[in-house]
Amino acid sequence: MEHSLIEWFTNEALLHEVVVDLPTFALLGIIAVAILLLSKGADWMIDGVVDLAERTGMPRIVIGATIVSLGTTMPEAFVSVMAAWMGNPGLALGNGVGSIIADTGLIFGLTCILATVPVNRFILDRTGWVQVGSATLLVAIGVTLLLISSGEPVIGRPIGVLFLCLLAGYLYLTYYWATKGGSAAAEGQEESVGEPRNVVLCWVMIIGGLFLVIMSARVLIPAASEIAARMGVPEDVIAATMVAFGTSLPELMTAIAAVRKGHPEITVGNVVGADVLNCLFVIGAAATAKPLAIPPNFFYFHFPAMLIILWSFRLFISMNKEGAFRRWQGVWLLSTYAVYVILQYALNVERVH
Repeated sequence: MEHSLIEWFTNEALLHEVVVDLPTFALLGIIAVAILLLSKGADWMIDGVVDLAERTGMPRIVIGATIVSLGTTMPEAFVSVMAAWMGNPGLALGNGVGSIIADTGLIFGLTCILATVPVNRFILDRTGWVQVGSATLLVAIGVTLLLISSGEPVIGRPIGVLFLCLLAGYLYLTYYWATKGGSAAAEGQEESVGEPRNVVLCWVMIIGGLFLVIMSARVLIPAASEIAARMGVPEDVIAATMVAFGTSLPELMTAIAAVRKGHPEITVGNVVGADVLNCLFVIGAAATAKPLAIPPNFFYFHFPAMLIILWSFRLFISMNKEGAFRRWQGVWLLSTYAVYVILQYALNVERVH
């Protein structure tokens, strides 16, 4: 029986059927090749972004917040919409909220610890408020629905459409701010050395790099999960670690490549943009496809964790008058994420991924 490319991408059971019959040495080979391709794809993407910024005059943080974050969240959006449409709306909501927590707590926290990350006040005082505002709006809507609903609160199609309209507004405003901001929009950005590639080649590198990163991550996680299962690791541990980690792997590899190449501002843009997109695009598109019920554990666990991490990030932007995030702020974000993951075991809270 032949399967389409979409089925290979979205059907977890199909990928599991393939890896379960492979010998361990073959799985290790797949993991090694996937990691190599992940790294190479992220490198291509960052090089393409840097040169595209030079060619077009757009600040790298803005390209990170739009093009790169759209690319890295597209798989989550696609899988979430398919999950909602096929009768698993809980996965769609969990995917969006869990990715916001991982992107800001794990990925940005690590980036702050490993590198000096510039605070682009012109952009972050604008897109940063959209980031925390959209997540706070999601929680406010959820709490309102909880108070007025007789049964389980449900994010309906009208709210999904509202989120998609807000997304369109965010993308337009980000472009508008970048074009009107002049040198302030490129604050903290170091000058590139050498002649940038032409625009067509930049796009080929960004799209090709994104494709490599996304497809490699899609292959890596089932192979790693199968090896963990053969070693006797419990299923719930695999779900809360490897599978959850896998959904944020594209953003993580992009962050590592950006730091290694000396462009941490791309990571800031990617994280902020990915958070906005996970809220407005992933959850909005999924709710438009099919209404999303909000399980009780979101109100006492997942929503509070998301707001603590995002409002901490917002506070750090306001605090850092000297123009860079501090290492202890990365430690706080990463520690908060670690506590969130550990408490899922201690309190036996259902996983969001």
